[in-house]
Amino acid sequence: MEMLKVNKVRVGIIGLSAIGTPHCRNFFEGKIFNGALAAVCDVNQDRLKWAKEEFGEGIGTFTSDEEMMKSGLIDAVVVATPHYFHPELVIKSLNNNLHVLSEKPAGVYAKQVREMNEVANKSDKIFSMMFNLRTNPSFYKVRELVKNGAIGDFQRVSWTLTNWFRTQAYFDSAKWRGTWKGEGGGLTVNQYSHQIDLLQWICGMPKRTMAFCYEGKYHDIEVEDEVTAYFEFPNGATGVFIASTGESPGTNRLEIAGNKGKLVLEDNKIDLWQIDVKSSEFIKSAEGSFDEPKVCKTEVVIEDEYTSYVGVLNNWCDCIAKGTPLIAKGTEGIDEVQLSNGILLSSWLGEWVEIPANEDLFFEKLQEKIKKSTFIKKEGKNIVHDLKGSIK
Repeated sequence: MEMLKVNKVRVGIIGLSAIGTPHCRNFFEGKIFNGALAAVCDVNQDRLKWAKEEFGEGIGTFTSDEEMMKSGLIDAVVVATPHYFHPELVIKSLNNNLHVLSEKPAGVYAKQVREMNEVANKSDKIFSMMFNLRTNPSFYKVRELVKNGAIGDFQRVSWTLTNWFRTQAYFDSAKWRGTWKGEGGGLTVNQYSHQIDLLQWICGMPKRTMAFCYEGKYHDIEVEDEVTAYFEFPNGATGVFIASTGESPGTNRLEIAGNKGKLVLEDNKIDLWQIDVKSSEFIKSAEGSFDEPKVCKTEVVIEDEYTSYVGVLNNWCDCIAKGTPLIAKGTEGIDEVQLSNGILLSSWLGEWVEIPANEDLFFEKLQEKIKKSTFIKKEGKNIVHDLKGSIK
């Protein structure tokens, strides 16, 4: 098979559905310059047959992830399964001396992810996380502006995220979707886990949260489809995170304020306001009751291209092949999980929750949710088998 070249990282992909399939195509079509599609794994024989037809007889096909990992056909693994299996398969890959990239989230609960990170920290293999929004130049620029002090000391963040609308058909497309047993959460775990990662990547980790999560408000599902979370940060800054998958038309507006100005990212455009003196100083020195600092507004030009999945896959393979620094280290995935766990736990308890949240308490409360999970019990099939054949 032409794609299998010895000078490229030979990649095996676990999971052939909504997200695993485009990853396969990106490798097969040569978009990943230092990587090649060598094998695929799925319990669904029809999907394996499709893979042979689509990518040629030279590709290895497996129903067992263990067999694929031990086949000698691959150097690295992409994990594209439902959330609960991410840590397990990352650990398996590393223990089989394989590089690994996991789809987001790193896992459902931080306790599980911490165990994965312990294995990763002892391994010399390259472990990355599919936080593809980190390749969006708008978010990268926002982070750069905040970190470099363009708006001064961070004071407030407000993010309204309601533009990732989902229909009931989306949740009905796979048994595991929208359930505590199969998915482990709703928009905090799946749809907006990218933005939860970005929030802490840009602003740092909040120290505590008070959150309100509404389960099945718009859809016939068990998990949350609307969230409002309030954050407090170690330096005294505050934040609000508003998200929904049941609102249309939606909004995606990120606003971050500091004592030297503010920025707004909306419609892929960054507006930056800067003042000539820190607001914290002007408040004390101004003589007039209604005086305000002088303001200069600029539109920040974004020139780079958003490379998304292709960008992260290339970065991972480049790191393996030539040591390029990773966009998203796999062990960083725990930060997003800790924050999403805190949001859910706060809502379940109806009280403030420190970040990182109590891992044992979150796991206990999640188990209570899983025990009451009913949507996943369909057709009397073995759920573990079904889940391993389903993809994000």
